[in-house]
Amino acid sequence: MSRSKLAVLTFVALLLGPFAFAEVGEPEKDELTFGFIKLTDMAPIAVAYENGYFEDEELFVTIEAQANWKVLLDGVIDGQLDGAHMLAGQPLAATIGFGTKAHIVTPFSMDLNGNGITVSNAVWDAMKPNIPKMKDGRPMHPIKADYLKPVVETYRDDGRSFNMGMVFPVSTHNYELRYWLAAGGRHPGFYAPHKGDITGQIDADVLLSVTPPPQMPATLEAGTIFGYCVGEPWNQQAVFKGIGVPVITDYEIWKDNPEKVFGMTKEFTERYPNTTVRIVKALLRAAHWLDENDNANRMEAVEILSRSEYVGADAEVIANSMTGTFEYERGDKRAIPDFNVFFRYFATYPYYSDAVWYLSQMRRWGQIAEPRDDDWYHQVAKDVYRPDIYEIAAKELIREGHLASSDFPDFKVETGFRAPQSEFIDGVVFDGTTPNAYLEQFPIGLKGEVL
Repeated sequence: MSRSKLAVLTFVALLLGPFAFAEVGEPEKDELTFGFIKLTDMAPIAVAYENGYFEDEELFVTIEAQANWKVLLDGVIDGQLDGAHMLAGQPLAATIGFGTKAHIVTPFSMDLNGNGITVSNAVWDAMKPNIPKMKDGRPMHPIKADYLKPVVETYRDDGRSFNMGMVFPVSTHNYELRYWLAAGGRHPGFYAPHKGDITGQIDADVLLSVTPPPQMPATLEAGTIFGYCVGEPWNQQAVFKGIGVPVITDYEIWKDNPEKVFGMTKEFTERYPNTTVRIVKALLRAAHWLDENDNANRMEAVEILSRSEYVGADAEVIANSMTGTFEYERGDKRAIPDFNVFFRYFATYPYYSDAVWYLSQMRRWGQIAEPRDDDWYHQVAKDVYRPDIYEIAAKELIREGHLASSDFPDFKVETGFRAPQSEFIDGVVFDGTTPNAYLEQFPIGLKGEVL
C-alpha cells in the first residue's frame, strides 16, 4: 500500500472512528512498546511475541515490565507505552476520572479467572476450626468469609486492626476481596472521593491497602498484612514458601469472571486504526494457542513465563495453576481446569456487561460518589469496551484461515451483554442491563445514597 493511501485511510479513521476499520491495511505505526505486570495472565502478550504473531502482523514489539499499575497506566497515557496489560477497571476508572483522567479503551479481554485470596498461617490456623471438613479431613470448598469473621472480631477485641492487601484501588482483586468479605458479613470500607477520602477504609471491619503483586508474599511474611488477594503466581508462591494458605480462588467467588484487558488510549486507536486491529489479531492467536487442544501448550507457556523478562518465578510455581490445578495447603492440590482461561467461553470478547459489573462495584464502594441511572453505566461501557474493533480483527483471522467462525460469538446477534449470571459465592444474580437493580440486592454497599 502506498504512503498516500495510508494517509487517506488515517484521515478517514480520524473522521469516522470505528467505521474506518472496514479495510485493514498496512500498520500506520509498526514499532511498538507494550507494558505488563509480572503476572501469569500477561501470557497472551508474551506468546504473541515469542510465537511471532506480532511479526506476522508486521509489528515490531518491545515488551517491558512495569513497577506497578499506576506507572503502567501513566506510561500508556503519556505515550511511553503504546498499549498494556491492564486491570479491567483501569480503562473505566480513567475514562470517568477516578484517579487519573484519560480516555482509555479496550478491544480485547485477556483472560477469565486467575486470582486467589491467601491468608497467613496464623490466620488460617484460627479459621480452620470454623470450616466444615470433607470425609478425608480436608477443608470443604469454597471457603466463605463467614469463617474469617470470628478471627477479625478477635483481632478487634484485642485492639488490633485486621489488614489485608490488594493490588490497586480499581483492580479486580480489590472488588473480589470486598465481594468475598461482604458476602461473609464483614464490611471492607467505603471510598469518599468527593470528601477527599480515597483510602477505602470508611466504616471498615477489614482494612484494605495496596501492595504490588510481586511484593505480596514478602509483605505477608513481614506481618504488615494478614492476607491478600492477588493473581498468580503470588498465591502459589506463599504455599511454596510456607508462609500462607490460599483459601479461595476467584473462580469460586464468581465463576468465569473477566480479569485483565489490553488497554490503549482512544487517541491511539483513532490515529492508528490498522495497527490497532493487527495488535488484536496477534493477541487473539496467542490466546487461542494458550487454550487449544485442551491446554496442550500450557507447559511451553509456563517455560516462557518463568523467564526473567516475563514473570520470573520458578516454573514449578507457575505450573501449579497454569496447568489446571491449584494448591491450597501444602499437599492439598485440587483440579481447577478453568483456573486460567484465555480463549474458550469467548474469554477475549470485550462484553459491555463486564464493564458494567466493574462500574457497579465502583459505585457500591463509593468510588463513584453519586447514584447514576442505568443508561450512564451502559454509555460508559460502550465508550471504553470496543467489540467493533474486536469483530474486525476476528473476521480477518477467519478470512485468513487462522481461526474459525465458531471460535467467536455470532456477531449478527451479539448485543455485548451476557445472559444474567448467577454463579457468585452469595448467589446474587448479575444482569448487566439493570445495574441499579443489581446493587439493590446487597445488604452491604451503597445504593441510592451519597456518603
